[in-house]
Amino acid sequence: MVSLDDLTPPERSFASDNSAGVHPKILEAMSRANVGHQPAYGYDPCTARADAAFSELFGRDVHVFYVWNGTGANVLSLASLLGPAQAVICTSAAHIDVDETGAPERILGVKLIDVDTDGAKLKPEHIEAQTYALGNEHHAQPGVVSITQSTELGTLYSVEEIATLSETAHRNGMTMHLDGARIANATVALGGTTDVLRSFTVDAGIDVVSFGGTKNGMMYGEAVVFLDRDLAKHAIYLRKQITQLPSKMRFISAQFEAMLADDLWLDNAAHSNAMAVLLHERTASIPGLTPGSAPKVNALFPSLTRSAIVALQRWCPFYDWDMATDTVRWMTSWDTTEADIARFGDGVENVLESHTEIS
Repeated sequence: MVSLDDLTPPERSFASDNSAGVHPKILEAMSRANVGHQPAYGYDPCTARADAAFSELFGRDVHVFYVWNGTGANVLSLASLLGPAQAVICTSAAHIDVDETGAPERILGVKLIDVDTDGAKLKPEHIEAQTYALGNEHHAQPGVVSITQSTELGTLYSVEEIATLSETAHRNGMTMHLDGARIANATVALGGTTDVLRSFTVDAGIDVVSFGGTKNGMMYGEAVVFLDRDLAKHAIYLRKQITQLPSKMRFISAQFEAMLADDLWLDNAAHSNAMAVLLHERTASIPGLTPGSAPKVNALFPSLTRSAIVALQRWCPFYDWDMATDTVRWMTSWDTTEADIARFGDGVENVLESHTEIS
């Protein structure tokens, strides 16, 4: 049997879509924005055009704030929505709860009410269960509901599910935030059109969206999109207060201008999602691997032996997800190729065959 060390690893890893490079059209847009001097802090033509593109995308006059990263986008969104002594309802798998090093708690001093759920998805009863605290001076007041689309487990909310969550939140005086770090992948999975995006955001009652770009082919930068402009009145001050006001903002907004032009944001996500399906098909029947559910977006969660995981990670990087069950996460990106998947599949097959023979 050929040793794993003798196999050529994929050119691109399956660790994260954050590991991918920058799409050539994004680099071209940044290069164009680099010509001459432009006003700072967003008072430039690139930012004006990107703002208009977002309003067209959502079919209404939205207010957009460009920030450096996803954590900044989420913190700014929550900071703008929260009132005094209010708390945020989210799942226990939410990025704001697990993977942002306590940023909302430290920067905003806010309590996160994290709920254990199936598939990292909130249900209306999770919101209703927290309403007992409303009006009680001894409890943080639930004020914002934050959901992720697609979720941290690669699952999706349906349009109806989000609409019902929004109705429940609004009826109880709460606002709705959507963490859309992979909103493009979700949009593609649900149908891949502008109308689909609007259906689970504007039409479903979402108030503010953290609109992802970095994971979908941009160099850096995210957008906080206020679908309800009345909620944005303090954001212009809060953005700088939480250190998320880029002075040379045109280099973020120019990326979004290019991303939204000619549906590049959807094309990148469609390719990423398709590569995840291909990876699942390539590896699902390999003996010794439990493939997990077929991917809806660009994330797979297979399980395999610890020794196989360690060997594969040395050869081609990817992350552990749940070490208690030896579940890992494999992610595809806008630049993943079929050749990458073929090589990785060969490596998985090789290491699991080797492990079976040894055991």
